[in-house]
Amino acid sequence: MISGNRCKCGDLFIQIDINLLKEITADTWQAVVSEDTWEHLIKPPEKTLQIGDVLLFPEGLKATVIDTNITDKYSVLKFNKSGEDLFNTFIACGDTPLPPYINRYNTPNLSDKSDYQTVYADIYGAVAAPTAGLHVTEDMLNQVKTLGVKTAFVTLHVGAGTFFPVKSENLDEHQMHSEYFSLEEETCDLINSAKAEGHRVIAVGTTTVRVLEANANQAGLLTPARGETDIFIRKGSQLKVVDVLITNFHTPKSTLFMLVCAFSGYTPMRKAYAHAIDEGYKFFSYGDACYLERNRSYV
Repeated sequence: MISGNRCKCGDLFIQIDINLLKEITADTWQAVVSEDTWEHLIKPPEKTLQIGDVLLFPEGLKATVIDTNITDKYSVLKFNKSGEDLFNTFIACGDTPLPPYINRYNTPNLSDKSDYQTVYADIYGAVAAPTAGLHVTEDMLNQVKTLGVKTAFVTLHVGAGTFFPVKSENLDEHQMHSEYFSLEEETCDLINSAKAEGHRVIAVGTTTVRVLEANANQAGLLTPARGETDIFIRKGSQLKVVDVLITNFHTPKSTLFMLVCAFSGYTPMRKAYAHAIDEGYKFFSYGDACYLERNRSYV
């Protein structure tokens, strides 16, 4: 997030926050672009911006609004820098993009760069941290390995749409925003072998579930893939890979809560959440986690 800067709208200067979502390529936008064009969210609302407006940032960085989408509150920016130079400038003048419920008096502090991050994160691109992974430490990973548990990693760049509430009564009308994923051959081989040998697959986080289930064939086998997925896991979804899910507690009417209900059953999850509320468990990013087994009898 690049914050506390100025936006020129005609002759008007206003203070804004820019939350960069993803780099735009020729495959995801209507024009051929280079390494200088990004999709973003902005505060205040994007109705204050028009195509052609210039945004001014520290470190000599400038951006021009080249496309707007009022409905989804997204815009497209073209910067005056590109590639590694642009990315280094983002790091120099940007802050960690924290969820709105994590309060900071001024701006995110230096510890947020390590605290709001999983220890195994490797590739930049997520809008938010996959919160279940925040519970995992290097020491924990080492202990798991000594127990004979094998570990593998997937990539899914959590997008802003993951946290949008479901507003339609008809779930078929809810459109999930697509998110980039990467599933490598080594991970596929390890999981396929585990399933063949009768071992359990334990997923840390709903993002991991979405990557694996989006790429499994009818037999539950995985093949390497990269791209975008908009999978919406809910009641009736056929889950074929994951046996156990470790995840945080999610808010009602969210796609994440629907996922855990599809995984373990609506009635068991209602009881689990009632227990969590009664006992004062913490929700949201730095909240408590739960260990869920897949309910194969749930329909």
